[in-house]
Amino acid sequence: MHVKDMFVLDGKTAVVTGGSVGLGAQMATALAEAGANVVVAARKVDRCIEMSAKLEKNGIRALAVACDVSKAEDCQNLVDVTIKEFGALDILVNNAGISWIADSLNFPMDKWQRVMNLNINGTFQLSVMAAKIMKEQGGGKIVNMASIGGLRGDLPEHVDSVAYTTSKGAILTMTKDLAVKWARYGITVNAICPGWFPTSMNDQFLEAQADKLIPRIPLGRYGGGDDLKGLIVFLSSAASDYITGQYVVVDGGQTALV
Repeated sequence: MHVKDMFVLDGKTAVVTGGSVGLGAQMATALAEAGANVVVAARKVDRCIEMSAKLEKNGIRALAVACDVSKAEDCQNLVDVTIKEFGALDILVNNAGISWIADSLNFPMDKWQRVMNLNINGTFQLSVMAAKIMKEQGGGKIVNMASIGGLRGDLPEHVDSVAYTTSKGAILTMTKDLAVKWARYGITVNAICPGWFPTSMNDQFLEAQADKLIPRIPLGRYGGGDDLKGLIVFLSSAASDYITGQYVVVDGGQTALV
């Protein structure tokens, strides 16, 4: 296979949860630009509809689906609608997730459970549903969004979100275990660990903390609007067929700084 052809996603169908804004929108755009049809899933379907219209300007088909991945019925509907409309589910990007900021000594348990239900339980149950389809198809690609927060601890002065970091650490272990279990079906499971990327959810925080956070990033800036695009296409394409159970850090060198 020619190397240029290894990154082409023409005819593939990708599902991106949390795909209407932020990092999910960036990855959904990249997959569409590489030729994949894209199902944009999120709780606010109006945003998904707007994003789908933008994606279709790339000459692909896009579909908006309302989905709260913490709810099993929503996940099953997402898979069912994808198969009904496109006949296949080749790529799943588990990007939907939430965080909660609170002192670790006084963390509200209802918020802890909410984060775990969405970030861990939602990722697992949707992955299982997609993997059953992929097994019948003879293979597929699953990409989980973790975080550099799942690789280490951090000072509360910098970020105080123990539930989020715990959930992302669990995502990394889940990625490895499912990769081993599902390799026999031709399914690869990998993860991305972003560093600091401004989004609509955290841009005010990152702006306020820039003097503390940016000096800890060797490249001297936060992640930008194109910095995940190449990687998501790579992990979703034939170029990564022999890579599974791995995570890739995209953080401007932050975790390399000792």
